[in-house]
Amino acid sequence: MNKRNKVKHLNREKGHRDALINNMITSLFKYERIESTQAKLKVVRSHAEKIITRAKRNLATDIAPAVALHNKREVLKRVKDRNIVTKLFEDIAVRYAAVNGGYTRILKKINRASDNSEVGILELTNRKDRSALIKEIKDKREAISDAKKEKAAAPAPAKKEKAPKKEAAPKAKAVKKSAAPKKAVKKAAPKKKK
Repeated sequence: MNKRNKVKHLNREKGHRDALINNMITSLFKYERIESTQAKLKVVRSHAEKIITRAKRNLATDIAPAVALHNKREVLKRVKDRNIVTKLFEDIAVRYAAVNGGYTRILKKINRASDNSEVGILELTNRKDRSALIKEIKDKREAISDAKKEKAAAPAPAKKEKAPKKEAAPKAKAVKKSAAPKKAVKKAAPKKKK
């Protein structure tokens, strides 16, 4: 019987399992579609839907700044990339503002040939098509490269002149303390010839 065992272990230890789930959630929000085994997708789906719901809480107009910050920090526990968190709060949460749940869907595929595993696709129900995502990524890269070029072209700030070095004051000679007598080293006796 499997009573009260709600955690799907996925044949992994806790640290490995958490890293796997975090990486898959991050990829889901980045590409809006991932492919894996059915067991993994079902676990990731539950976590991803809770994260989207938390991101939607920040859309309220009367939310306190401390609560908004708390929501972002809670999401950052799972999604480690700050750019993806920004996309989640500013783009994905806005798309699902009028929907209560059902943000993702799992599509079944033919079993994998090598090990006959049940494979599927997890995707956002209201996702952008591939060409729109690629265009967004290119625009962001161009904006970053333009910013770098502007920064490089800007004149460097004037360096402060270094103050001249002060001459070192002559050191007072230290008084030699009487050292303890050194131990006498025994010399080896010459070998006798036979």
